[in-house]
Amino acid sequence: MSGRLLSAQVFWIGLVLVGLLAAFALLRPASFATPFNLLNLVSDAAILLLLATGMTYVIITAGIDLSVGGVLVFSAVAAALTAEATGSLLLGAAAAVLSGLGWGLLNGVLVAHGRIPALIVTLGTLGMSLGAALLLTGGVDLRAPGELNLGLGLARWLGVPHLVWICGAITAVLGFALARTRFGRHTYAIGSNAEAARRAGVRVGRHLVTVYGLAGLLAGLAGYLSLAKYGITGVSAHSTDNLQAIAAVVIGGTSLFGGVGTVAGTVIGVFIPAVLQNGFQILGVRPFWQQVVVGAVLIAAVYADQRQRARRDQ
Repeated sequence: MSGRLLSAQVFWIGLVLVGLLAAFALLRPASFATPFNLLNLVSDAAILLLLATGMTYVIITAGIDLSVGGVLVFSAVAAALTAEATGSLLLGAAAAVLSGLGWGLLNGVLVAHGRIPALIVTLGTLGMSLGAALLLTGGVDLRAPGELNLGLGLARWLGVPHLVWICGAITAVLGFALARTRFGRHTYAIGSNAEAARRAGVRVGRHLVTVYGLAGLLAGLAGYLSLAKYGITGVSAHSTDNLQAIAAVVIGGTSLFGGVGTVAGTVIGVFIPAVLQNGFQILGVRPFWQQVVVGAVLIAAVYADQRQRARRDQ
């Protein structure tokens, strides 16, 4: 897909988000369209945005990563245990990030060099990471150190939580890297045609390991930020994070067949379900409808992608 068509696709998806914001603002201006509510909406979506950004890279390579929710939980557990044992929040953060990176590199090595389908690999590491977290905790949530929850979890700058600034900055950097750097171009090339990319000199295996490692690292960081925000490890609270991240990426215009996508589209894809959930709660609509609507939008996005691929192949 050309850059112009991709930009047009992101534009139309953005219009959908703007339309949802306008509709809920008109229906409940005193409740929805307030700085407090909108800031809560952004704060709730920030951690998922990290997962979805890493997932964007993976899916553009024509891969998939089902393990990010489990890696998030394992990393939060590693951070909590390390911080408790050492008394250092910095070492806790390092444990979370390194744990996530380790799981991601394992995924990448098995996919790129073990030649095992990404769906099977990451489904396996999802179970392994969640199981390991349950073994370490006995199935009981661990509490975050008070200074972490009261510090990073609640701290603000210019009225905006530090978590939002961190997630926004990382997303912006990775969005630029995907769109403007050689690493990004190689990511697109592998997703479009891995064999052609290899013949063009791209080290496909090493690149795939790096991409899956990046997704794992972001999941590890998301685990630490989740621990800071909510104050507990949330062992049973992230069972659908992987599906939410995939849905956000696909709704944002990234093709499940690889080679097409943008981080900007993923940002929009993250906020469409978040706005729906927030708006439905304010309107008093049963929350299950949000799942129905997001599912329908996801199917429509995949159908539109298939139609575009069919027209290009003609």
